[in-house]
Amino acid sequence: MKSAVNHLVAAYCVFGAYLVAAVPVADQASHTSQCRKTKVAILGAGVAGITAAQALVNASVTDFIIVERNDYIGGRVKHAAFGKKPDGSPYTVELGANWVQGLGTPGGPENPIWTLAKKHAVQNTYSDYDSILTFDEQGAADFGSLFDEMDAAYTIAEQDAGYVLTENLQDTSIRAAFSVAGWKPKKDMHAQAIEWWTWDWETAWPPEQSGFLYGITGYNLTFYQWSDENNFVIDQRGFNAFIIGEANGFLKKNDRRLMLNTMVESIAYGPRGVHVTLEGGGCIEAEHAIVTFSIGVLQNDVVEFEPQLPRWKREAIEQFQMGTYTKVFFQFNETFWDPDTQYFLYADANTRGYYPVWQSLTGPGFHEGSNIIFATVVGAQSYRIEEQPDEITKAEGLDVLRAMFPDKDIPEPVAFMYPRWSTEPWAFGSYSNWPVGMTLEKHQNLRANVGRLWFAGEGTSAQYYGFLQGAWYEGRDVAQRIAGLLKGPDERIRCDNDTTIGCGPMAAYEVLHGTTFIDEYSVSNGWPVSSFLDYGYEE
Repeated sequence: MKSAVNHLVAAYCVFGAYLVAAVPVADQASHTSQCRKTKVAILGAGVAGITAAQALVNASVTDFIIVERNDYIGGRVKHAAFGKKPDGSPYTVELGANWVQGLGTPGGPENPIWTLAKKHAVQNTYSDYDSILTFDEQGAADFGSLFDEMDAAYTIAEQDAGYVLTENLQDTSIRAAFSVAGWKPKKDMHAQAIEWWTWDWETAWPPEQSGFLYGITGYNLTFYQWSDENNFVIDQRGFNAFIIGEANGFLKKNDRRLMLNTMVESIAYGPRGVHVTLEGGGCIEAEHAIVTFSIGVLQNDVVEFEPQLPRWKREAIEQFQMGTYTKVFFQFNETFWDPDTQYFLYADANTRGYYPVWQSLTGPGFHEGSNIIFATVVGAQSYRIEEQPDEITKAEGLDVLRAMFPDKDIPEPVAFMYPRWSTEPWAFGSYSNWPVGMTLEKHQNLRANVGRLWFAGEGTSAQYYGFLQGAWYEGRDVAQRIAGLLKGPDERIRCDNDTTIGCGPMAAYEVLHGTTFIDEYSVSNGWPVSSFLDYGYEE
């Protein structure tokens, strides 16, 4: 954590404005009755899809079609208009991805998302996690010392994760790892709030349901490899300006290779290629297809696969987790909280994760003077509020604010809004998380292609799942593999950390064995009776 404010203001420029204004658009209307042929069908125009297209172009493969259900480029990097500025125009706030997480170090490696954010002048501000005040149902409450206790236990858990990885030890849950490290919040709601801030806020899942080893490595690979800085995007073009900017580097205005407002209904695949059926009767025939759908979409069978995906693939999809992260925005006619504090942590007396983190956008470097503050909920609380009317959620949030600031006369907000990620049929959640029991090999089955059908997205990244950089790396990786296959043996230069153009198909594990052999189900291991006895079973 860093206490000094490091504020990057990337000024707007004519070129930056052009990038957003010149979004290349070709929607479904002109293609519904056609069956178009292409080398590569890219299904989804989020970070993974656009990066895949760019990697194909870099490899001199320009025959592709990008299909996107929504009317914009960006996927879960989505913004909305909210509230009013002094001039009456709305603010732009991010509903989905909002931070560049892990920037880079001088002379060392740099997060590719940070590289692109700088390239496209994305306006952002350093998130100072030391700028925080703590509260409970009685108002201001000083339990900040628990941060140090949590950090100490987390450090021990990190060291234990290193042993699990290097010694090939059995994995466990984050809850078990924290407990062994001495952190047991139990019914201490202050400690529960600290733990939520440390774990749930990042992963959108509780420690009990999060895998230990890959939970720790997933964090370390971003924040230790690059830096521990998190920069909050406030760009009024929207965070997806960098994705649009990259797309404009290889797509012309009204480029027929980009189909927005186009829904995929089914995907048929075989040894000769892939046939994508679109809503409205159109279709695409491709030599290869890249599926960049979220884990949530794959789990909810939104798109039919013909034939059904193999069992090893379906098991991996179903085992991985899709988390939901919901931001609840309030704009008031005044700022009744400390405008110089970025975060306010609330510990509810009865419910863990009940409107726990409030983030001010009215202070220096953000939307100054906006009187905007937003709460974040995840997991079960996200599912709950996303199923209920706005008015109930607004009333609950106001009750929490009035408990936190009992000496303030808190008015009704002048603007209120929140997304419903768990019910969006093109997302079914916000981002992925590594569950208990998921092995690296099982996750590789999530990544692996099935013949000419490929998969890419943040969820398929073993090292950066849940992060934008995961989607970037996976989109590039898959596209380079396909380019190598399309261009033939002469183009298979190498397969290493710099390029996968010569790697070919991905590894997959049709059979994954456990750690217990049949003869170990014995008295010595507490298993004296066969589990196959059926004396009491009646058909």
